[in-house]
Amino acid sequence: MTESREREVVAAFVEVANELVDDYDVVEMLTRLTMNCARLLDVASAGLLLADAGGVLHLAAASSERVRDLEVLQLQRDEGPCLDCFHRREAVVSLDLQRDHERWPRFVQAAVEAGYGSVHALPMRLRDTALGTLGLFGNDPSGLTDDDLALAQALVHVASVVIVNDRIATDRDLLNSQLQHALTSRIALEQAKGVMAHAGGLSMEDAFDALRRYARDHGRRLTEVARAVVARDLPADVLVAHLRGSVPPPPPG
Repeated sequence: MTESREREVVAAFVEVANELVDDYDVVEMLTRLTMNCARLLDVASAGLLLADAGGVLHLAAASSERVRDLEVLQLQRDEGPCLDCFHRREAVVSLDLQRDHERWPRFVQAAVEAGYGSVHALPMRLRDTALGTLGLFGNDPSGLTDDDLALAQALVHVASVVIVNDRIATDRDLLNSQLQHALTSRIALEQAKGVMAHAGGLSMEDAFDALRRYARDHGRRLTEVARAVVARDLPADVLVAHLRGSVPPPPPG
């Protein structure tokens, strides 16, 4: 591992671990997790599915719109490596998706059409509780090294602890409440992206970037900003203007 990549890995762990002591935004944390995984592991995209109280998977975070659409397709078609990973509670790997067409025919067709050639699905759990799964999507047929897979799984383990710490995990009702909060926060974010895209003529990628940038520059939570946009308490054109640089960030302090 090069010195530069080692620093990036350390920074990623520090970023996630800091959430243990801060009042964190779970959607923002999971989004950063997928983006860190995509960057550090040299894969094209990463997506994370999270289970609700009934064990039904939902999209929680994605590093790109391309993988977001593919994760949603898995949920709609009830087929794919991430679903298999969640139900088996173990890693599911396809080094060459085209060779697994019979295994997941509809998923593979959509994945290949989206430009993906391989996928690694890793379980997200805390003790015996299955929380979800992380999907790592590569553009070409290939496999991750053992070290890269270990790194990805370690990041997922830390994120699992952040979502449900030991105290919450001992109480099933509190656990389900925390997971449901994460999922409803994601719904608000998707709605806000739609509002932004319509109001500003933006792509979904740019709409998401506008929300994140405004939240970061104004010291607000991503979920808080998203809900304000959906409720029309925060005009979408203000965020669009901020994204395009016509509104400077507030002064420090």
